[in-house]
Amino acid sequence: MEPMLREFGPGIWTTEGPVVSFFGFPYPTRMAAIKLSSGGLFVWSPVALSPALKREIDALGPVCCVVSPNLLHHRFLGEWKAACPDARLFASPGLRRRRKDLAFDADLGDAPDPLWAADIDQVLVRGSFAMTEAVFFHHASGAAIFADLIQNFPQGWFNGWRALLARFAGIVAPHPGAPRDWRASFTNRRAARAALERILAWPIERVLMAHSEPVYANGAAFVRDAFGWLLGRRRFHAPVDTPETMVNSGRVPAALQPLRTPAPKAPPPPPERAR
Repeated sequence: MEPMLREFGPGIWTTEGPVVSFFGFPYPTRMAAIKLSSGGLFVWSPVALSPALKREIDALGPVCCVVSPNLLHHRFLGEWKAACPDARLFASPGLRRRRKDLAFDADLGDAPDPLWAADIDQVLVRGSFAMTEAVFFHHASGAAIFADLIQNFPQGWFNGWRALLARFAGIVAPHPGAPRDWRASFTNRRAARAALERILAWPIERVLMAHSEPVYANGAAFVRDAFGWLLGRRRFHAPVDTPETMVNSGRVPAALQPLRTPAPKAPPPPPERAR
């Protein structure tokens, strides 16, 4: 059986969850697990915890922290806490009010928690009246990790009017970014730019996104391009390496060989639920 976890870089693995509906739009989902220098695992935006995934996670090490990057990414926190009772559960800004059924151990802030500070940096991107997102940077892999602030759906993922609306929203390749309606909610652009300055100061090589294909090279240019709406600059569409481009150029790593098969069309959206 093909492993569920794929190595994204040194000390970081990803796996895909189910396609979920968000206001009628089919969204693929992805989580990350990072091996900390302490030996524990940092789990970001967890997907459904199947027995197979639990076995692979256990083989990597004990889960010590489970993190929600923003208030939309919370659906599977409870089952991960139940399966990993010793793990500490971290709430993104505003999530405690939404999930009063969960006993969070701490809240995410602008500084990394001591549990992962030696391995992972973080920034809260404030300035929106709608939602604040925590963005992370894994030092060993050079990976910047975004939940919803960068979306880059492949052309053909959405159909019909959804495709037109997604293109207008600015979330379809080669135009990565946050959805246009969320951009409009950033009434405090100064706070958002201050957070972005910290992100762009990281030596980003790779970019991991919850709802889009990962980027394996030229990550800093990709992030800068995705935030052109905030920087006020013309986009230049820096070339990036995704699994598809790596396969087509013959540079795909062995771990990604299964991606040579054509990607399926997006299924009809299931009933709307949290991500």
